[in-house]
Amino acid sequence: MSASVPVDAFAGALLAWFDRHGRHDLPWQHPRDTYRVWLSEVMLQQTQVRTVIPYFERFVAALPDLAALAAAPLDAVLALWSGLGYYSRARNLHRCARLCIERHGGQLPRDIDALSALPGIGRSTAAAILAQVHGDRHAILDGNVRRVLARFHGVIGWPGSAAVQKRLWELADAHTPAARTADYTQAIMDLGATVCTRAKPRCEACPLVHGCVALRDGLVASLPTPKPARAIPERTTTMLVVHDDSGRVLLERRPPTGVWAGLWSLPECFDISVIEAELARRHARSIGARRHLPELRHAFSHYRLRISPVCLSATAVAPAIGDGDTLRWATPTQLGGIGLPAPVRKLLESLAEEVPPCEPCTA
Repeated sequence: MSASVPVDAFAGALLAWFDRHGRHDLPWQHPRDTYRVWLSEVMLQQTQVRTVIPYFERFVAALPDLAALAAAPLDAVLALWSGLGYYSRARNLHRCARLCIERHGGQLPRDIDALSALPGIGRSTAAAILAQVHGDRHAILDGNVRRVLARFHGVIGWPGSAAVQKRLWELADAHTPAARTADYTQAIMDLGATVCTRAKPRCEACPLVHGCVALRDGLVASLPTPKPARAIPERTTTMLVVHDDSGRVLLERRPPTGVWAGLWSLPECFDISVIEAELARRHARSIGARRHLPELRHAFSHYRLRISPVCLSATAVAPAIGDGDTLRWATPTQLGGIGLPAPVRKLLESLAEEVPPCEPCTA
């Protein structure tokens, strides 16, 4: 179903609203160069602006350009990203920067096909980068834009399905103007983020209110059509918090694929006695009594994780664990520069307030 408002009226109303009410002082807009816009677009994937801003500012202060990002160790990139979630975005940023150095003269390519082929970018993000930096006419279709278009045109069906997504891309392209493309791109994202929100949309403040099919037909609350529901599985794990007599904590590198890939975390196990025996054999001469800590819960997009932390102390730790190994010891001051999953960092920070961090062991 199509609304009666012409395409030029849609863009014109949106741009007029943007001039008065849009966001003009976001940190990646000043300066609005390719690196900063690319970084912001990746950070904003599934994350709100107010959450992204401090991470963005910290990231560009440490790695101000693409060359600095490409030259940085992955651990440093993951540490800057730590807490922002969806860590594949950080790994893709790092891979993308290095590919640009190797294949594109140290720059993100201007061609949309070449740009969208790079890790972690894709069609909509590539379009947003080129539209905002260069003013090139490319339609975008992020979550905010899908919501605006689905409601305005009364598009029924889950946007993740091929047919609905194709229709929304057609509408996005039809509405994208040839002039002021950068402002229009920011405007439609801003409208979805601040007015046409998922919950409690402010329809009375919307510049497109008179042509909105969802508002006319009472469908605002039901559009976009949600993804078909399915049961969210639950998993459990035991994490070991092992401190040595110098106050260091034992960390284990996560596998290169899967949840928290490449991050440092706490050793996980199903049989604590097996881990204790391995620690005693390789990394410590004595292990203290166990202390079971309160269960933690962490929600991912596709499952829920229940974490049972167990605290142990170790004495006379052997020095044979280095940064190149899958296990390493880290001091409290080193933890701030290490990429850790958010629930693990929260757990360690809470334990840091205890003196000693775990029950002392008996040699």
